[in-house]
Amino acid sequence: MSETETAFVLIVEDERAHGDAIAEGLKREGHACRVVESGQEAVSSMKSRPPDVVITDYKLGGDMDGLDVLHQAKTLVPDAEVVMITAHGDEQLARRALKDEGAYDYLTKPLDLDDVRTTVSRAARQALSSRQNRVLRGQLDKKFSFEGIIGSGSEMARILKIVRQVADSKITVLIVGDSGTGKDLIAHAIHRNSPRKNKPLLISNCAAYAEGVLESELFGHVKGAFTGASGDRRGVFEEADGGTLFLDEVGDMPQTMQAKVLRAIENGEIVPVGSNKPVHVDVRLIAATHQDLRQKVRDGSFREDLFYRLNQVTLRVPPLRSRREDIPLLIEHFIQRANEEHGKEVRSITPEAVRRLTNYHWEGNVRELENTISAMVVLAETPTLDVEDIPDPIRGSTEIVPAGQTLLAGRTLEEIERLAIADTLKLTQGNRERAAKVLGIGARTLYRKLKEYGIN
Repeated sequence: MSETETAFVLIVEDERAHGDAIAEGLKREGHACRVVESGQEAVSSMKSRPPDVVITDYKLGGDMDGLDVLHQAKTLVPDAEVVMITAHGDEQLARRALKDEGAYDYLTKPLDLDDVRTTVSRAARQALSSRQNRVLRGQLDKKFSFEGIIGSGSEMARILKIVRQVADSKITVLIVGDSGTGKDLIAHAIHRNSPRKNKPLLISNCAAYAEGVLESELFGHVKGAFTGASGDRRGVFEEADGGTLFLDEVGDMPQTMQAKVLRAIENGEIVPVGSNKPVHVDVRLIAATHQDLRQKVRDGSFREDLFYRLNQVTLRVPPLRSRREDIPLLIEHFIQRANEEHGKEVRSITPEAVRRLTNYHWEGNVRELENTISAMVVLAETPTLDVEDIPDPIRGSTEIVPAGQTLLAGRTLEEIERLAIADTLKLTQGNRERAAKVLGIGARTLYRKLKEYGIN
């Protein structure tokens, strides 16, 4: 965001010459201004053209004073910011308007035009940030969130469509994606929309245990099975009976354990460590990995038969850098979450800060973004997050892209092609024939690409 943000300013001043002087000073900064001389005129003006900033004298002729204008502005134009003008000696009233009534700031007569310009520019920044964040919240509320999964692009729409399709079945789902992309959220979404939603969803990270410990974690053990086994213990397969078991980082599972998990999937039976008695279980299995399981099958480190049992349906979750269009929505979502968790009241974030965060190469994906926003909210000293609130390592290494352009470095050629097609369709307002000509490809090729990339 520029240092001076232009805005539409409504000036409410019963001394016309005074109002015109304020308007003249603000117009030199690029602001559009309208001067009215009463509260009633201000209300009519707000209804016909919502202002970004309202400057109102506290004492006005007629039935309405400056506080009445403030109250009407908060009702009619919630995103607008109101600056009160008071005479010397009325500062107490102005401070009350600031503290209790929601005014943005106040100025004391005689006015200094430099102070007016500075205050209006700051108020405009706040108003425009509030409007942007309100729009984002509306998008989140209406159509871009499903079971905690935030996304507006075609890739996430495709994934959520498959989630809804597979949820009712018992089919095994393999979720593939980089660490921090939200594979666990997808597992939760499948479970919560399945007939098993009233039964448990248990999670076991296969990379977190040594082989002997993992077997006990999955299948349980009986008393005396090993040193320290002072009693029987049920494993997660048995605990999840009737529900869903999510095996995270399944690519790190030792080969001896792979055979036992395969038997559990095929026969619906597990054998606790130290026991010879099989236990029947009814479990819906979801697995996830950041590794290439096909390559692990080829190099002999992952069983082919287990791979095909896990791979009945595969969901590939793209890294955050491949779906940058979702980042503003995620930022708003994480601000709300951080406010609730930490008792903060951050209301908005400036467009420039959003752009910086959107252009960052998030190696840690959604998890890193969430941690960053949480830290920004906790450390924030004002209700609006700005560029200065972005942590130094991220702010310093952010590659800034001119507004309206897309960052291509770090993307695959497939991602670049998909973005080029989507942006060209926006340029041609959805006209596929014109888009094909702009892209230099045939219409049939474009239709095939649209289907391949899931672009509507």
